[in-house]
Amino acid sequence: MANASSNIVFDDIFAINAIDKEGRKFDRVSRLYAHSKNYDMELTLDYNIELFPLQNDQSFALALASSLDREGAPPAAEGDEEGDKDRHGWRPDGKGKHGLEEDYDYVMYGKVYKFDSGTAEIVTAYASFGGLLMSLTGSFRHMTSIVLGDPIYLLIRK
Repeated sequence: MANASSNIVFDDIFAINAIDKEGRKFDRVSRLYAHSKNYDMELTLDYNIELFPLQNDQSFALALASSLDREGAPPAAEGDEEGDKDRHGWRPDGKGKHGLEEDYDYVMYGKVYKFDSGTAEIVTAYASFGGLLMSLTGSFRHMTSIVLGDPIYLLIRK
């Protein structure tokens, strides 16, 4: 897991074990099912196949981050709008600060909207990225930094 000063709240390597096993519902979106190598986690994720094509049995690195800043950013002083702009410095035109997104192939921004506890040990975190959904199931110990209601970035690289 990432160090305390990092904005990365979860990271692991996943191997895809199925794609669209219930059929495809949208032209440009697929749903993958994957298992992590380090933390024994189960992932279900909707993703844009035109932007990021994946195949069954392929592995990828996935990270969840609270911010794209490379270092943990100190909270902005009250009324410090400039500090807030710097914290969210990514811009589609390439201007502004570059952060974690530079190290990944596919990035989505969304919100953690639900937690379910299957057992005392196993939990599922749910997030929505503009309607593309993710569920991450496994030991609560690996998800203690994922906070319900918080915005989150999902970053993937092959």
